[in-house]
Amino acid sequence: MAVIGDWLAPGVLLILASTLAALSGVPMAFRMTSPRTGQKVAAFMMGAAAAIGAGGSVSALLLRRTETFEFSWTLPFGPCEFGVDPLSALFLLPIFIVPACCAFYALDYRPADAYPRSAAKLTFFFGLLTSAMAWVAMARNGVLFLIAWEIMALAAWLVLSTEDEKEEVREASALYLITTHIGTLALFAFFPLLFQATGSYLFPAAGSVPADGVAPAWLFLAALFGFGMKMGMMPLHIWLPSAHASAPSHVSAVMSGVVLKVGVYGFVRAMSFFAGIPLWWGIAVLLLGIVSAVAGVAFAIGQHDLKRLLAYHSIENIGIILLGLGGSLIGRATHNGPLMVLGMAGALLHVLNHATFKGLLFLGAGSVIHAAGTREIDRMGGLSRRLPRTAILFLVGAAAICGLPPLNGFVSELLVYLGLFAGATGKHTSAAAFTALAVPSLALTGGLALACFVKVYGVVFLGTPRVALPEEAHGEGRWMVGAMSVLALVCVAIGLAPVLLGGLLDAAVAASVPSADAAGISPSGLAPLGWITALDLALAAGCVGATLLFLSRTKAAASPLAPTWGCAYLRPTPRIQYTASSFADMIVSLFRGILRPHRREPELGRLLPGAGRFEIHVPEAVLDLAYLPFLARANERLSVLRGLQHGRLHLYILYMVFTLAALLAWSM
Repeated sequence: MAVIGDWLAPGVLLILASTLAALSGVPMAFRMTSPRTGQKVAAFMMGAAAAIGAGGSVSALLLRRTETFEFSWTLPFGPCEFGVDPLSALFLLPIFIVPACCAFYALDYRPADAYPRSAAKLTFFFGLLTSAMAWVAMARNGVLFLIAWEIMALAAWLVLSTEDEKEEVREASALYLITTHIGTLALFAFFPLLFQATGSYLFPAAGSVPADGVAPAWLFLAALFGFGMKMGMMPLHIWLPSAHASAPSHVSAVMSGVVLKVGVYGFVRAMSFFAGIPLWWGIAVLLLGIVSAVAGVAFAIGQHDLKRLLAYHSIENIGIILLGLGGSLIGRATHNGPLMVLGMAGALLHVLNHATFKGLLFLGAGSVIHAAGTREIDRMGGLSRRLPRTAILFLVGAAAICGLPPLNGFVSELLVYLGLFAGATGKHTSAAAFTALAVPSLALTGGLALACFVKVYGVVFLGTPRVALPEEAHGEGRWMVGAMSVLALVCVAIGLAPVLLGGLLDAAVAASVPSADAAGISPSGLAPLGWITALDLALAAGCVGATLLFLSRTKAAASPLAPTWGCAYLRPTPRIQYTASSFADMIVSLFRGILRPHRREPELGRLLPGAGRFEIHVPEAVLDLAYLPFLARANERLSVLRGLQHGRLHLYILYMVFTLAALLAWSM
């Protein structure tokens, strides 16, 4: 047991950080200060929580320290135990850092005095959301985990529905609330089943629960469904695109960058309990990762809404994480050490990387939407002149999410690749076949992501404006640029010096894959992190040198200003530029079997055709074409049961008597 008097212990620091985050919105909520002052107090409290929480997390990782604390409570579910170990510490890093950056970003993006109706609610529940996510990662009792999980879900719903005067926001928040509680129902099944297997609601030790038999299979399926719903895994992602698109941009950054990762944490923690994992568990996770990665990026390419596009890229990156986790489970089943360790290391590092570059991209999208007054990509253009710093920072995030060196996305994807290569060349035939299938799928995902962000960056920031910018639009505030710069620096730092993360990854992987730790296998011993660091530094130096040389030569040469060549058009207009639809037309057509696009093409039958318009709209195929029709048919078939709800109390009591009698008969 940790000693509470040790104030520098990682667990104590993390408890203090989560408390600061939870209290950050109190001054504004209870009107102790003016709205603007209260918002600044909240932001600086979140910043302090991030600094303290990051210190505690890094300390736990470097020292490989596990601490547990126990509080007394009257609930009949065993002791209220919580703590920190290297696995939870790794997830706590983005849980504290990303929301803190977003809180400072909101000082310019959504100042409290400009939004008096919703500022107090948003600020209070934003801090509560951060604290609840931290307690989910620190919980060591199933009931405490579910309490923190439910607080997190409700706080996320309340910040998501900030602009509830809009119909689309109300619909998105209702869909989120329904789906998140459907996933929670699976967790309500998971923990009682775990209690039956272990005899306690306390989390079992890593590798202590046998995975053979029917009961562990139900545990796996319940965890996969419950945590998969939260992380936005296809086909359980139906809440994610509309929720991330409808929330304020700094809330979208937290939901995409951090809330989804809490689902990943829950699944990784659940899988760490088991020993002797069957092969089909890993294959199932790997196949779901392939579907999520490829289909997620394909749906992203067809989007016109900037934030919805980024939301689909979250599904893509969850797929990449699942590829690593599935590979690691396959490695555990087949005793393939490199696959087991590198797959988990790549997945865990991608959790941290995705939190930073996706947070950066959503914050950049918020700046763009403020300047353009719209989320529609086809109404943007030439914004690099209006938002030069946002354009540079967004480019950093775009390169990172595409897995380009020398940024952080490249490192984590490379670890996943190395793990999959180890599986594809292994001796187990089935494992080799499925991991070999995952390699080109990951390569295809990277290529499609690159094409998508070429579209986004070209249409949004380059060229000329397609419509006049609104007069009331504002550009880059210093708090906005500062928050984005911090996340961009993290992307660059991890990309340039991944060798510095070797010890952190070793500790986190050892906590999640105990068999690897017992065998003395670690990521830093298998992955060439030193060589990656050297090559990335050399590449970065070459890029900086080439840029400086180009700038020096362009300054020395006289460059007369002239309009862009219009390809023989004497009076070029912004309409001759590529749109999001025209750029993505060929790729959307290739994936039309799953995207089900709606096309609107101009009629060219006449000799002198009139005005025309080309447009592609990609619906949410899983929701619109699968779930909603199924629910409509189910509602129609089950309508006969509505007669049971008639408002007669004596018949309701009779129903209860029959139910109790049936339960007694079943128990006998």
